[in-house]
Amino acid sequence: MIHNPNMYRTMPVGVVLRRTPGVTRWVKHHWTVSAALPGAGPANWRVLRTDGDAVEYHAATVTLELHGADTEAYVHGLQAAVPSLYVVLRETDAGEDPLEILLVTASPYEAQDYTDSGEEIVERLPMPPAMIAWVQDFVDAFHEEEVFVKRRRDKKRTDLVEDGIGDPRIASSSDVYASPALKRRRLN
Repeated sequence: MIHNPNMYRTMPVGVVLRRTPGVTRWVKHHWTVSAALPGAGPANWRVLRTDGDAVEYHAATVTLELHGADTEAYVHGLQAAVPSLYVVLRETDAGEDPLEILLVTASPYEAQDYTDSGEEIVERLPMPPAMIAWVQDFVDAFHEEEVFVKRRRDKKRTDLVEDGIGDPRIASSSDVYASPALKRRRLN
């Protein structure tokens, strides 16, 4: 398959994380993804707003990638009651930053793949209207519905062969499901 560079689009997306005090003595802080900033510039945990004990950070700017092979997933995401972006995070022990932003995706299928390992945190975030239009434009340009083709059965009759019924060591045809050990006990 030849790679068509037109079937690929990218956009920088800033991820805003909100830190609030934890509700137990074991959890010092609670983190949530609170916003996405389409077209944002670089950031490294820049404080955007403080509201009492709650602090919002522009934690990072990552690249949102749209691929022509994933248009079915984008269509599914856009048809949801609330079209969403998915932010994939991982807790870190190194440095001051408690979370690492791995990925932002518009594909609910890709987000689900990241939930399988249990090592990453996947946060769902309503997609801003400008991004909905951008993803919809990409889908309109590259999505092709797959035509459903019903599989035809071959004419071979597989129900006439009785493979695996009974044990060939049993001479009697009365009970084809009997075990050889049970048959020997009956004869003795």
